[in-house]
Amino acid sequence: MPGRQSRRSVLATIAALPLTGALSACGGGGGDTRSGSTSRNVSSRNGRKTRITFWSALRGSQEVVDAFNRGHDSIEVDFQQVPGGAQGGYAKLSNAARAGNAPDIATIEYPQVPGFAIDGVCRDITDLVGEGLRAKLLPQALELTTFEKRVFSVPLDVEPMVLHYRTDLFERYGLTVPRTWEEFEEAARTVHREGGQRRMALFPTDGDTQLAAFAWQAGARWFDTSGGAWNLSLADAPTRRVSSYWQRLTDQDLVFMNAVESRQSDVQIAEGLVLSRLSGAWDAGAQMKARPAQKGIWAIAPMPQWDPADQGVGTHGGSTFAVTKDCADPEAAMEFIEWQVSHPDALRARLSSGASSQYPAAPGLVDVGRKAFDRGYYGGQDIYTLFEQEAEKIRPGWVWGPRMSATGRIMKDGLARASGGQGSILGAVRAAQEGTMPDLKALGLSTTQRST
Repeated sequence: MPGRQSRRSVLATIAALPLTGALSACGGGGGDTRSGSTSRNVSSRNGRKTRITFWSALRGSQEVVDAFNRGHDSIEVDFQQVPGGAQGGYAKLSNAARAGNAPDIATIEYPQVPGFAIDGVCRDITDLVGEGLRAKLLPQALELTTFEKRVFSVPLDVEPMVLHYRTDLFERYGLTVPRTWEEFEEAARTVHREGGQRRMALFPTDGDTQLAAFAWQAGARWFDTSGGAWNLSLADAPTRRVSSYWQRLTDQDLVFMNAVESRQSDVQIAEGLVLSRLSGAWDAGAQMKARPAQKGIWAIAPMPQWDPADQGVGTHGGSTFAVTKDCADPEAAMEFIEWQVSHPDALRARLSSGASSQYPAAPGLVDVGRKAFDRGYYGGQDIYTLFEQEAEKIRPGWVWGPRMSATGRIMKDGLARASGGQGSILGAVRAAQEGTMPDLKALGLSTTQRST
């Protein structure tokens, strides 16, 4: 079993996971850890009930835990709801890991997985992810938690970015659903000309993850780990193209530019000032829950494309489950994780908590989501079939950076300044790259950056 490795040496396998006991703690089960079967752990515990602690900010997690505990005799999960965000659950998780009392399982969004792996919070679970589980997961989702063939968390959902649009307002202004970004811009000009205060869309100043998804769709690769180093290229050619496009739309007042997580944005949507929203599949359920009075006037379509002959999308949102370094029984933790991400009863339990349009990372669960989702809000549209089609378009090769919270914070600051005429969207991207470098060097990581 591997011993502790330095950040620099483990960079070859993601950049720096301290593997203290990560795999040696897994050896007590006596079963085939690659079989994909979750029942193998029951007999190995000789009647003992294993207690697993689980932290999550996800809605519906208590219902999932209750359903699991009802159906399992050998494992009992103790659940703790934690606040979302960097200053909420993530700060709590980091502090607990430093104190040596992290939960057995933690929910971590995709952009934060590399950072928690580098910090040694996420355990390397490669040898615990059986072929059966791998076969159940969308490859593009598992790729986002796999670095140099080492797996650090298991995807729950994956959220392709889609176009949410107001059918009534599209009809009023004679708009068709844009298939390309050129058509999207033409529609934006029509709305600007004929719609008074209305605008086609919002470019969010707090939207570092949205900008990442736009760039990802265009073929950008902000980070990679080739050559045993973290290579940064945030302002690459696809990102420059995306930045120039949105800069033109904002400069010409064709779209709003303000924070999406704000009262201003709520008013823009509630009062019909925004004709479309570009966000992940999950946002369909969020819209339905937040604005029930708008039932029947929204629909969902594929993202506009840069090149219809080379279709692709990025993701916006999505969560994963990691086994932490402090977990005493990783096999038991993995049994619960595998059930959460791949068993129909788990998704049914999560969806029972209220409106959700989560797109599962296990395609075998799509029918469960399709049957559970109330189509009435979207005029009977089968949004899950659309999500299924779009998920297949997620471009491979994207890697999130080691300190995305810090990178995103710098980018948001730059976007906020650009909205006030101080700087530009591309300038915010360049500042984020420059501001990320000191963090990576402070971690002792080998780094390169491409000046673009």
